[in-house]
Amino acid sequence: MAKVKTTFFCQNCGAQYAKWQGQCNSCKQWNTIAEEVIQKPEKSDWKSSTTTKRVSKPLRINEIDTTQEARLDMQDAEFNRVLGGGMVQGSLTLLGGEPGIGKSTLLLQVALSLPYKTLYVSGEESQKQIKMRAERINPKDNNCYILTETKTQNIFKQIEEVEPDLVIIDSIQTLHSDYIESSAGSISQIKECTTELIKFAKETATPVLLIGHITKDGHIAGPKILEHMVDTVLQFEGDRNHVFRILRAHKNRFGSTNELGIYEMQGSGLREVSNPSEILISEKDGELSGNAIAATLEGLRPLMIEVQALVSTAVYGTPQRSATGFNAKRLNMLLAVLEKRAGFRLGAKDVFLNITGGITVDDPAIDLAVVASILSSNEDVALPSDYCFAAEVGLSGEIRPVQRVEQRILEAEKLGFSTIFVSKYNKISLKKTSIKIQLISKIEDLVGFVV
Repeated sequence: MAKVKTTFFCQNCGAQYAKWQGQCNSCKQWNTIAEEVIQKPEKSDWKSSTTTKRVSKPLRINEIDTTQEARLDMQDAEFNRVLGGGMVQGSLTLLGGEPGIGKSTLLLQVALSLPYKTLYVSGEESQKQIKMRAERINPKDNNCYILTETKTQNIFKQIEEVEPDLVIIDSIQTLHSDYIESSAGSISQIKECTTELIKFAKETATPVLLIGHITKDGHIAGPKILEHMVDTVLQFEGDRNHVFRILRAHKNRFGSTNELGIYEMQGSGLREVSNPSEILISEKDGELSGNAIAATLEGLRPLMIEVQALVSTAVYGTPQRSATGFNAKRLNMLLAVLEKRAGFRLGAKDVFLNITGGITVDDPAIDLAVVASILSSNEDVALPSDYCFAAEVGLSGEIRPVQRVEQRILEAEKLGFSTIFVSKYNKISLKKTSIKIQLISKIEDLVGFVV
């Protein structure tokens, strides 16, 4: 047996130290360094059988053949969009999200819908529990194999027998390897198990999907190096009290990180939402003050979202500023612009802002809709329900142009809006449109339409 030694890892960032110390030099966190026992026997390949290893040779870049590197169609339009067109063969994808948000349901649903042979490895549920959920989602599938195992060496033995086209691991924090003596979920175990899976994926061109736990801060649990090792990092977000879930890519070596997938949680699983604008705009019997529609973009997809504002007299000495789904500092900036440039006295009033649907928007093009909703609530005057807005507001009160404004205009026209407010400085080449394009240059111009 090889010599057993101990080493010290930071539980926050994964930095390694020869001895214990109070503060981590890498992430500057206190009391995060813990001792782990490491055993280093002779490592074999990820395969259980003794086979001769391939020795890779350098090739000229124009000699590398990419014709065989086709993407696997995941049979899910939203999932394919976020991945950049499908799963690249030999890639490693990490999916993170809060407990109970639907990570296991999403990947089990994908596995059951694929025409390829899929191996679903679970270290958290029994085969009967997974079978119960599978019957609710898709009871007719025969291509999905379920394995309940946490030891990587046993998993690779079953992979050699089944020879799947896709491997799903639920979750990486439950796996452990014989080469490391620390417990499952520790820094060294996560690094070792991920390294073995990467070696397997690259040598066999089999894509691997990992589910990862997250911490209370919303970051994926384990060392930060885990996110560097994998090819794609996906985040499954949403409020557990709402039925809508959002799939984002935080890192993608094979596609854009700006794409967005939207699902609706139902009793039979997750339903793809092909037109998210319809679900993000609430239906109302009458016109209400404080509501405005913004034309925003998530990746290549235009979205129409509803912005709600409530302006009321402050009961306490210090007025409240609260924003849900929007940057609170940017809200304070827009309120200062309204007070300085448009003459509205909002310094002594409470202002509450909400983006409906439980989503978070960073697009500056919704500034104009935020301002319009605040003015509408302050004056208690309802905006016409067929008005929408797409422009950024500057500190001097100017209405600034936004990118890809024509795509926003066409989406608003498709959904039946009659007027869209955009910056006068946007270059618009659309000739025939049924929607009226209202060009404004200053925030005072908007006041004339709203008040």
